[in-house]
Amino acid sequence: MSDTVPETEATPGEPEYDPSAPAPLRVPRTPTGDAEVDAHLDRLADADHLATDGHLEVYEDVHRGLRDALTALDARPGPPAPTRHPITTPE
Repeated sequence: MSDTVPETEATPGEPEYDPSAPAPLRVPRTPTGDAEVDAHLDRLADADHLATDGHLEVYEDVHRGLRDALTALDARPGPPAPTRHPITTPE
């Protein structure tokens, strides 16, 4: 009995497996209804066509865009703050 694992040979005509080669992630992206956010999420599909060492650039770009979209929500004017009415005390 041998403790070594036999090496498998590649089938002729089949490319050798390369873990860093481009491969679709097949992660579903559900539209949010916000065009800006959806455009950033759609950008994630670009990583499907890149080798793994190219994914970081796409992820950082998407993260930056989503962060900016969230920051913009804070900058939008909201409804006016409710005003307090002076409390009257009995005399």
